[in-house]
Amino acid sequence: MTIYALIPILLVLIMIVAFSILWPLAIGAAYSPSSLRVVRKMLDMAEVDSEDLVYDLGSGDGRIVIEAARRYNAWGVGVEADPLRVLWSKVNILKLGLRQQVKIIWGNLFHQNLSHATVVILFLWGRTNEKLKYKLQDELEPGSRVVSYVWKFEGWNPIKIDERERIYLYIIGESDKPNGQ
Repeated sequence: MTIYALIPILLVLIMIVAFSILWPLAIGAAYSPSSLRVVRKMLDMAEVDSEDLVYDLGSGDGRIVIEAARRYNAWGVGVEADPLRVLWSKVNILKLGLRQQVKIIWGNLFHQNLSHATVVILFLWGRTNEKLKYKLQDELEPGSRVVSYVWKFEGWNPIKIDERERIYLYIIGESDKPNGQ
């Protein structure tokens, strides 16, 4: 095989890598994995237990939903736009024997039905949170918990705050009421 025969293969690989990087950026976040310590703090703050269905929007390598299943015996659904990270997550879930408890969806988080979630975790950009705010209010049941890492929701009042780690817990029906109500 000559070097010229490899050019189409290299071009396809470059396109796949470029898509994996640029598509998530277009949707509203870049891959930036949270430490296991922060993941546990987020899940603890939301008081996740075996009755919960935890959604991680922009799930990256799936570590949040995997930890929710392993440590808290919760159900987990990750939504990720990057097909390579989806594949990586699915292989890891299979390897850990969590296929019955954890699912990863390849897709746009804005197109997912969140109505069954009891906990939604996000580490997205501030402007992405703002776009998601109304979807969360419309689709989540009152009492559902939303945990945001780093970014606050404008106009929502966090129920709990970890200032050091910049983790914010919101409860639908409480946090999303206008101030003073």
